[in-house]
Amino acid sequence: MRFGLFGTGPWAHMVHSQALAQHPDVELAGVWGRNPEKAAELAGQHGTRAYADPDELIADVDAVAIALPPDIQAPIAVRAARAGRHLALDKPVALRTEEAVELASAVADRDLASVVFFTRRFVPECEAFLADAVATGGWTEARVDHLGSIFTPDNPFGASPWRRERGGLWDVGPHALSLVLPVLGPVAEVTGLTGARDLTSLVLRHESGAISRLTLSVDAPPAAVRSDAEFAGEAGVRTVPAVDFSAVDCFTRAVDQLLAAAAGGARPACDVNFGQQVTEVLVAADRAVREGRAVRLG
Repeated sequence: MRFGLFGTGPWAHMVHSQALAQHPDVELAGVWGRNPEKAAELAGQHGTRAYADPDELIADVDAVAIALPPDIQAPIAVRAARAGRHLALDKPVALRTEEAVELASAVADRDLASVVFFTRRFVPECEAFLADAVATGGWTEARVDHLGSIFTPDNPFGASPWRRERGGLWDVGPHALSLVLPVLGPVAEVTGLTGARDLTSLVLRHESGAISRLTLSVDAPPAAVRSDAEFAGEAGVRTVPAVDFSAVDCFTRAVDQLLAAAAGGARPACDVNFGQQVTEVLVAADRAVREGRAVRLG
């Protein structure tokens, strides 16, 4: 399958381009970026072509992989879907519910394959844990702490304007939601508070009656950095396994799922419909924090 890569930032360099270039069933056909010089550099590293026009790249490929800020990703993804291209997207798929709905509709209308790269969902140990948790059932609560410290001189993501503007809610919030939603089900209501720096604390009431608590940040004090999750219920307390993983390997598995779906196989669990669900919760959480009240979904 011929892929076009959209994006030239750290994630595109470190993960997307590496996985696509080495995948045996993928041809990295071209790169587009907002900075033509960076696009030419990244394309040159992988012996492919830099495109000046995003629509020209869309026209020349079977699928697109996007590693761009969500407000840039969404309109490009919609254009690609309307052109009949399969989608490998980053999270969150969009910053507005309307854009996420438009994207999911475009994919459904053309019966396309899609996958959204919620990184830990492509870690085998994590997926096995979640599958077992769903099969076990009886969960009444969950807790996810996902706190990073990206605004340090050695962190390549600290230069990201959208992460600085949107903070942990929109950057690591999707990762937290990707763990609790499959197990506890859709969210009915959300409340939230913010603290020092970009610290955000959410309480979600799920339609199942379960409660989840998410603590999120990308600007935590370095000593407070952590990423852990647990579920509690009739089966006791179970912790999501913390294992080392390669983001390149995870994205390769995401591409594998996209290729299989495009060939008529199973739809990835983390597709644009799931991405839409995550965006809807984030939008509600953002509103709950700003307005200081509980916000219902649906």
